[in-house]
Amino acid sequence: MKIEKIVAPFYEGLENHKILARKCKECGAIEFPPRYACNTCGYHETEWVELSGKGKLHSIIIPATLNADPWNSKIGPYCYGIVELEEGVKFNATVFGVSKKTAKEYRTKLPLPVHAIFVERDGFTTMFFEVDKEGE
Repeated sequence: MKIEKIVAPFYEGLENHKILARKCKECGAIEFPPRYACNTCGYHETEWVELSGKGKLHSIIIPATLNADPWNSKIGPYCYGIVELEEGVKFNATVFGVSKKTAKEYRTKLPLPVHAIFVERDGFTTMFFEVDKEGE
């Protein structure tokens, strides 16, 4: 499969359990998912940086029957939500460790600490998140 230049290093990073993004050389803004130009200031020069994979879950959406992913269900209970990494980027993600039962309690504790996990799926490494256990 031919992968565009901008996404090739991103997917290679995932295979090595690294989250890569682009950082603007002008204003320092981080673009994730990676893009060639800065969306903050419009500058055209960016460079690859590795993100920590540690962040906070800001919202919890429990999948309904019609939008649930059977593959994800094999790994464990999960939700969808907005994750903000330590570096400041926010995006929608799948977060494991949240069930219908725990969602009510977790919503009172938002933002909730999470960390990236990497899972082999259909021949590719995919990034998900998992709720931190107490003391992590």
